[in-house]
Amino acid sequence: MQGELLPVSSDLGRFHGVPRTMVEVTNQKEAGCKSKGQRGCCRWFQKICPCCCRQKSLHDINETDLSEDLHQPLNGDNELKELLLSVCSVDLLSNKTGQNRLEHHTDLYHGNELIIRRGQTFLMELDLSRPFNSKIDKLHLDLRTGPRPAVSKNTHVLIPLVEELQDERWEAKIVEQNSNRIKLSVNSDPKAVIGRYKLTVTVSCPNGKAATTHDPSKDIIMLFNPWCEDDTVYMDDEEERKEYVLNDTGRLYYGTEKQIGARTWNYGQFHEGILDACLYVLDKTEMLPSARGDSVNVVRVLSAMINSPDDSGVLAGNWSGNYAGGVSPTAWSGSVDILKKYSQEGGMPVKYGQCWVFSGVTTTVLRCLGIPCRSVTNFQSAHDTDVSLTTDVYFDENMEPINHLNTDSVWNFHVWNDCWMARPDLPPGIGGWQAVDSTPQETSHGRFRCGPASLTAIRTGQVYLKYDTPFVFAEVNSDKIYWQKNRDGTFRQIHIEKKAVGHYISTKAVGSDERTDITHLYKHAEGSEEERIAVETASRYGSKPDMYSTSKVDVTVEVNLEGEGPRMGADAQLTIVVTNLSSQPRSATLHSQVAVMYYTGVLKGTVKKEKLSVELMPNEVKTMEWVLPYQCYQDQLVDQAALMLTLSGRVTETQQVLATQTSFRLRTPDLKIEPVGEAVVGKEMGAKIIFTNPLPRTLKGVVFRVEGLGLQKVHEVVVGDVGSHSTVTVTEQFIPTQAGPRKLVAALDCKQLTQVHGVADIVVKD
Repeated sequence: MQGELLPVSSDLGRFHGVPRTMVEVTNQKEAGCKSKGQRGCCRWFQKICPCCCRQKSLHDINETDLSEDLHQPLNGDNELKELLLSVCSVDLLSNKTGQNRLEHHTDLYHGNELIIRRGQTFLMELDLSRPFNSKIDKLHLDLRTGPRPAVSKNTHVLIPLVEELQDERWEAKIVEQNSNRIKLSVNSDPKAVIGRYKLTVTVSCPNGKAATTHDPSKDIIMLFNPWCEDDTVYMDDEEERKEYVLNDTGRLYYGTEKQIGARTWNYGQFHEGILDACLYVLDKTEMLPSARGDSVNVVRVLSAMINSPDDSGVLAGNWSGNYAGGVSPTAWSGSVDILKKYSQEGGMPVKYGQCWVFSGVTTTVLRCLGIPCRSVTNFQSAHDTDVSLTTDVYFDENMEPINHLNTDSVWNFHVWNDCWMARPDLPPGIGGWQAVDSTPQETSHGRFRCGPASLTAIRTGQVYLKYDTPFVFAEVNSDKIYWQKNRDGTFRQIHIEKKAVGHYISTKAVGSDERTDITHLYKHAEGSEEERIAVETASRYGSKPDMYSTSKVDVTVEVNLEGEGPRMGADAQLTIVVTNLSSQPRSATLHSQVAVMYYTGVLKGTVKKEKLSVELMPNEVKTMEWVLPYQCYQDQLVDQAALMLTLSGRVTETQQVLATQTSFRLRTPDLKIEPVGEAVVGKEMGAKIIFTNPLPRTLKGVVFRVEGLGLQKVHEVVVGDVGSHSTVTVTEQFIPTQAGPRKLVAALDCKQLTQVHGVADIVVKD
């Protein structure tokens, strides 16, 4: 990076104490100096008596300087260049194995750009045209980000040279000088705008000023810093930072509360091209660059940009079951392919995503930018459509569901994200984990986005605290209210389930692939006084604040699953348990209805209905087997293979209403992956992928999607048709590129069977 000479009459970049000067260079004829001796005298006289000469003097002249000047006459332009100071080259010390990248925990990012975290010092070296003299020379760094940088907006940063660095400000200090080379330690503001900065260096002396031109290879990328106590995303536990910022793989949970499934997801935030893709997503937002220093703002904007309905964001959602023209949501195994495709195709939404895909991509983007983040699954997740903070179910006079009124739904599971940050915009004590949801469900201030909503606020029912806290509260802790239509057309409340939603809220454990239950972070123990207070506090801010009846209940009904639950391709067997809590006999008629259901809680259609008569002795617990034959559902299933069993009835003696809903899924087999050969960087190895069709019918057009960070880019393996109960084995060859523990992930893509996947742990030797 070569310097260019600038006229020193410019005011740009001047610092206090540096005079405004103009250097004039005259040739020998104009100066009237005929000989070398005369030129030496002229130059000596200019330094001794600057007031009589047109050129400005240098500072701190000593006798040795004067003696040398008498014997070293001015040699035209070459002599002037020796007096001036310029920058010959800039070294950002950006090698990924170097001190800067290691100390900033950015050594895992691909490439050798300078990637740093705000609020932390970094080093750089400058080669100058001559030794730097702090008594007469000046230097400052110039950083610019965004299309219209401005000092007032913190997007144009002037970094002065100081003797001692101070925290929480942009400053630079010379820490080492060797002849013409100086090493600078540069400190950044912990509230700095994140993103890509253009760097120039300006030096000046009494004889002139020089500034480097912008070189894109010397750009600096600034990220949030969870290791800096003054950053809003600071996290004090090192093991949690390793998990929620540096781990590039994770686990996503799905299924039902009684049948929790897990799949591995490749976040790949350090993969080649992903940092650029994440910055591209940020650039696509309408957020001004000056707002990118606020972690709350960044997360809120990104929750809108990960989906696409109103801003051409990263992913197009699709819950129809028809994925023509794109990839089935269950076929994705990671975020890398999605983000690279989005950035390479100019911001065209990638097809298709559902909640776990939106969540996986959100985790990638936030971790890549330096915000601690994790994917979270809520089982029995309510979707409140009318801000009542309740989940309402309506029946007619005959206790048949009124489907057109049942707009509220309970999803078998829903996946969103937690991100970690302080909340300076809210009262003290509300910081920490914040819920953010990129799946487009409801609009917030005109955009499909949700959060960040404080988990502390959700837990305590403080739904008046921004952002979107009422919606998330309803997802995890709303009561399920059953209503029956009266003959006059009005509705009366007939039953309340206080423990119907928000079960087994799950995320991957720190440091292992185990599941961790974090329900206690979202709500107090079900039925506890604290939990009821939170519900009642929240309900006061909803559209139906007075919802709680005190009618006596002495008969209960529940549905249980045996073991891991029903399997795909076989009859589904469940157990209905009816309990009489009174000392008197009780009788009831139960209406059972089972419907195929999207995991979002939307019913596709009923596949079986029947009535069950129940006679109960005092204090009796009666168990009844309930069976759904395979023939009833074989042609009806949709994604996730989920069904909803609704039981409703009335106790003859007391007129107590019995009502419950249970969702369950038909378990699918796993893909079995067996590594073949020795795992060594640069050496070809293989992996066997084994799959058994669980259905008594042929699967058409089966495709395996295989990928592994440091092992294999996303690769589709066309398998074709797989016969009834047949087993197919495919061997995939690949060459590992990174040493250490790696994960090879495979997912099956087939319209007739979804959520089939597998993972193999492979330790690669260097």
